[in-house]
Amino acid sequence: MASTGGSSASSVRKRRVDGRKTEAECADSGGEHGADSSDDTEKGKRRQPLQTGTYWLTRVVLLRSVAFIYFVAFSVAYNQNKQLIGEHGLMPCKKYLDSVKRYVGGKIGIAALAYTPSILWLLDWSDMDANLDAIALGGMALSALVLVTGMANMVIMVTLWVLYHSLVNVGQLCPHSILGWEKKSQLLETGFLAIFLCPVWTLSQIPRRCPPSLICIWTFRWLIVRIMLGAGLIKIRGDKCWRDLTCMDYHYETQPVPNPMSYYMHHSPWWFHRFETLSNHLIELIFPFFTFLGRRMCMVNGAFQILFQVVLIVSGNLSFLNWLTIVPSLACFDDACLGFLFHSRGGAKKAVLEIQNEDAAGRTPTPTKGMWIRRVMNIALGVLIGCLSVPVVMNLFSSRQVMNTSFDPLRIVNTYGAFGSITKERTEVIFQGTLSRDPKDPEALWEEYQFLCKPGDLYRRPCLISPYHYRLDWLMWFAAFQTYEQSEWVIHIAGRLLSNDSTVLSLLDHNPFQGRETPRWVRGEHFRYKFSPPGSSSAAQGKWWLRKRIGAYFPPLDLEGLRGYFQSRNWPHPHIQPKRS
Repeated sequence: MASTGGSSASSVRKRRVDGRKTEAECADSGGEHGADSSDDTEKGKRRQPLQTGTYWLTRVVLLRSVAFIYFVAFSVAYNQNKQLIGEHGLMPCKKYLDSVKRYVGGKIGIAALAYTPSILWLLDWSDMDANLDAIALGGMALSALVLVTGMANMVIMVTLWVLYHSLVNVGQLCPHSILGWEKKSQLLETGFLAIFLCPVWTLSQIPRRCPPSLICIWTFRWLIVRIMLGAGLIKIRGDKCWRDLTCMDYHYETQPVPNPMSYYMHHSPWWFHRFETLSNHLIELIFPFFTFLGRRMCMVNGAFQILFQVVLIVSGNLSFLNWLTIVPSLACFDDACLGFLFHSRGGAKKAVLEIQNEDAAGRTPTPTKGMWIRRVMNIALGVLIGCLSVPVVMNLFSSRQVMNTSFDPLRIVNTYGAFGSITKERTEVIFQGTLSRDPKDPEALWEEYQFLCKPGDLYRRPCLISPYHYRLDWLMWFAAFQTYEQSEWVIHIAGRLLSNDSTVLSLLDHNPFQGRETPRWVRGEHFRYKFSPPGSSSAAQGKWWLRKRIGAYFPPLDLEGLRGYFQSRNWPHPHIQPKRS
């Protein structure tokens, strides 16, 4: 026992000399520190806790998290791109690329690539649907590889970034709405930073000669700081309800796509909503500064940011935005904190312990030429992010702050901010069709189309889809507080419904004319929606929603009446059904 105690004491002294210390309370709360010391002595195998200040395991967690978001994003693209921007989509990307080509002088060159960076310029346009599918499937395959194995290199991460850039840049049609500006730009920025976490070629979870760069870790931390400060400042400067703490009285009911929990959260007591709003301000405006106050305070910020995003995930369908925001928060934790996520007896965790023991014993590998080059790259990354952050910081502290903006064409460093103003009433556009010859006939039977997730049928429970995303449902939320003149694609949808077009109908949940003749007329009705009060007769009948008609959103339309409208916008008239392979 004396020799064991002496060995332990010398070990402690050695760690102090090396300037390292362990954090038993954070490293492996799942069991490594609970082992009985006498058993360890008998076996001669003392399980060592991970030391603080290294980020080998943090890198694995970050890469897998980024890969998960990429996989979801590419899955959404594969399932919905053809209907939205494909050959026969609402806004074909081929036409958009043609217009860009004409704008830059009729040639596909540097000017076209700079205006709309996308590898679609380099592909055969004769089958654009196949191109979109190939990009999405390629992205899904690569991201699945990283997600499953936890291994990546710069080649894979650059490829994922280029593929996603290629889809984002041809989204058009109010890109902030159909793709979600914040989601896509935040993923592009996060994906760009993830490139520098990896070795150039090697596929290994713990590449010994490519240690995680502290500069890269700090770029992720800087990202979460900017995201939170951008969102917090735009709220304080924006809607008055954020200042009088009443915004959460409306948010759950009026957010883009509520989920089942939104119903119950909306009906929480008034004091709970005040607490939520105040907590929102603390997490977005105060806690980000903890990042710069040392390891423990940085972890406190990371923990609260993750908890905050989990609450948002539970209470609403904001696509993968909240999942994505968790990613940079993970950089607030080192190996000692994330060790509990890894198996204790082998793999990545064992490799990290061996590396830490070697470093403690002074057996650090001699830096190679490649390692020195990598250090220069990391410094260059820090300088790049620092320079590109200047206009972002200026915007953050400007009284005229603009949210969700890029200051560089590749969206490497962006400014963010969501829900600067809160809609106080929920309105919905409901598409209706009829077989009646006269749309003004009081006896005409108007039947409703139902979208996949957005409110429509009063008896349908709000859906739960996060982190997946129904783009058209999201876009309809924006259309509801605009006019159809501002959202012409709504009329495009109406024309497609008049011909029972399968492309658009695949984005809907219910077509009342399925298996019947096509409707003669389609119209858009504007309704005000509210959650039904718990315990009311409406709730007892199974109604999740109550609604009241505001008026017509657009008047009854028929195919012949839309001919001139479609021709003026160079849209194919639904009378002529395009050939499908």
